[in-house]
Amino acid sequence: MPVQELIQAMDPGVPRSVQKVARGLKYRDFITVGVLLKKMKIMNKTKIPTVNNIVPDNWIYIQERDVRLGRLQIFNNWSPYMVNDPEKTVWIGLEYFCNQGDELWSKSDDEFSKFAINELAHIDIIDKDDVMDSIVIRMPKTYPAYFGTYDDFHVIRDFTDAIENLFLIGRNGMHKYNNADHSMLTAMVAVENIINDRKSKNNIWGVNTEEEYHEEK
Repeated sequence: MPVQELIQAMDPGVPRSVQKVARGLKYRDFITVGVLLKKMKIMNKTKIPTVNNIVPDNWIYIQERDVRLGRLQIFNNWSPYMVNDPEKTVWIGLEYFCNQGDELWSKSDDEFSKFAINELAHIDIIDKDDVMDSIVIRMPKTYPAYFGTYDDFHVIRDFTDAIENLFLIGRNGMHKYNNADHSMLTAMVAVENIINDRKSKNNIWGVNTEEEYHEEK
């Protein structure tokens, strides 16, 4: 649960200083467009073997300045079991970073699908004739931001940590940009604390604070 909404749901009874920090927390929202294709135009030019020789990337960051698309995800490469027919089709996800209520967020699903597919065709990643299906998914508060009142987040933490049976976990619960693995680990640590009757929650907040970049381990 986003900590901003948690504090709102607990009111009345929450100190004004805590309410103020919670109201001032900022987020970045997210829209993904899933597109089912017969094939992609870009080909695998590496020595990495892939099914049907599609590009081996999981993510491709889009650098072209004349499109709004931020990142492309190829679900076949996460696992062929995510695709009904990986021999003949490719599922991709087009990722857009936005804010609720802005121009992108306000488009209808049909408008957004057409817009996203046109962008992908414009940068020569797909041919529109190869599009078989699409779906639009909006996800609010995907990215907790480290501005707004974030510098005073300790005010919220001090208040919530004092509630013995309340555990803030995950990306939104802790307002912390953890990946999925670290988010799940915070939940596991919270369960261990409950089992062992550990009162301090410092070990939960300590997840993903090491200086070494974990993907390089």
